[in-house]
Amino acid sequence: MYRFSYAEILEDASDGCRERERLAFDRAIDLLNAANANGVNSREGSDALSFVQRLWSLLIEDLMSQDNGLPEALRGQLVSVGLWTMKEVDRIRQGQSSNFGGLIDINTMIRDGLR
Repeated sequence: MYRFSYAEILEDASDGCRERERLAFDRAIDLLNAANANGVNSREGSDALSFVQRLWSLLIEDLMSQDNGLPEALRGQLVSVGLWTMKEVDRIRQGQSSNFGGLIDINTMIRDGLR
């Protein structure tokens, strides 16, 4: 029978969470690329904006939790990125922007930081 230390289990759990987050960002980026190609008013546009808003809502909720293990300064910076992202999604929905490229860039940078 194998015995693992608590630290090893936490490290494995953290790696699994990071991988799931990376995959969620991969999905968001794929959807945003499709939206960028097909336009704001397309099904792809609607799907991308909804997914990105849900993703960042969940991330911000987690980042605001005292149980989140990231340093407070990093959490604050990521919350700021998330709030900008959500505002940009709202601006696109309202026809005030078509900045899919900015959303793609930001989400790609965050995803790449998870590696």
